[in-house]
Amino acid sequence: MIVRKQMQILESRISEPRRFIQVLAGPRQVGKTTLIGQLAERMTSPVSSYTADGVEAGDSEWIADCWNAVRVEMRMLHQEVHVLIIDEIHKILRWSEIVKREWDADTRNGINIKVVLLGSSRLMLRDGLKESLAGRFELIRMPHWSYDEMKEAFGFSIEQFIYFGGYPGAAALVGNENRWRSYVRNAIVAPAIEKDVLLTKSILKPALLRQLFELGCSYSGELLSFNKILGQLNDAGNTSTLANYLNTLGEAHLLCGFHKFARDEARKYQSVPKYQVFNTALMSAYKGKGFLAELKDRKRWGRWVESAIGAYIANYAEEYGYNVYYWRNDSGQEVDFIVEREDELLALEVKSGRRADNEGLHLFQKQYPFSQTLVVGSGGISVETFLSADINSLFA
Repeated sequence: MIVRKQMQILESRISEPRRFIQVLAGPRQVGKTTLIGQLAERMTSPVSSYTADGVEAGDSEWIADCWNAVRVEMRMLHQEVHVLIIDEIHKILRWSEIVKREWDADTRNGINIKVVLLGSSRLMLRDGLKESLAGRFELIRMPHWSYDEMKEAFGFSIEQFIYFGGYPGAAALVGNENRWRSYVRNAIVAPAIEKDVLLTKSILKPALLRQLFELGCSYSGELLSFNKILGQLNDAGNTSTLANYLNTLGEAHLLCGFHKFARDEARKYQSVPKYQVFNTALMSAYKGKGFLAELKDRKRWGRWVESAIGAYIANYAEEYGYNVYYWRNDSGQEVDFIVEREDELLALEVKSGRRADNEGLHLFQKQYPFSQTLVVGSGGISVETFLSADINSLFA
């Protein structure tokens, strides 16, 4: 069984003296619960694990009950330290207030309970941690599975990874694409939207959010204005509603929209978004005609390759502290991805037969001469090499 690299970070922090709550955050089906199970097996200290899945959202004192059970066990068995794990905690209303209360009580009373919380990506981070638990937690992000992980665990080829993406739970079903597609839609997407997004955020038009998600998956790697979307969706409301919903989907690590790169902040955020799935399985489940059919159509396959590169970049942007954009000038020349880290710029062009030249890349570097450039695919480093690389190594 694969042990993801976040295990080393979490295990190291748990072995330290009690100092911070450890928060393991990431989208559905990336192995958070599995990793916690692996951690429990490796721990020498007592471990108690609970999940909020199935608990009434308003029952915030359930958290306190779990905490008190650990305190009682520590007293009865004369334990000096105990690890408390709570999964899916973001589903409980006011969870961060209760966690703060119990954590602070242990701190005052010298009770050595080390706490690990699991939740869904930035939905949990923004709406709980920063409000009540500021200064009390450390965040460990778990992105979607990488190409190297899917290759090691399931023997995926680079082409299979580009099309079927990085959901380990769906990997065994790729031989039956109808079954695979149904699993991705019903067992991954539906719970992610209905349980993570709709129960965590105030969404006035949930049907609209679902439509935007499905349309955005179909347009991954392409530009599509909100005004054009208004004509394709039912009860679309206005562009501000769509922009807010797209931000929410991005916080759930499902679908995001890259802005156009510009030095003028207003021009950035008023630009037409370029849609990007965080996992190409989502694009294939809603757009794909089948693995072999897409692989044979080189023009369409180029969209999958570009989306796979974009997904890899997007998954690590928050962890490594960089921003991602696209670039396009008034004449239509473009660059697929602009990665900005502090004062550094990396212009990245994906070559898969879709465009025959690198004119956009050359024009961008002429306008921003301090930038680095990189071609992935034909005439540059291979797609497989890029998807196996450490993103940080791309910066000189």
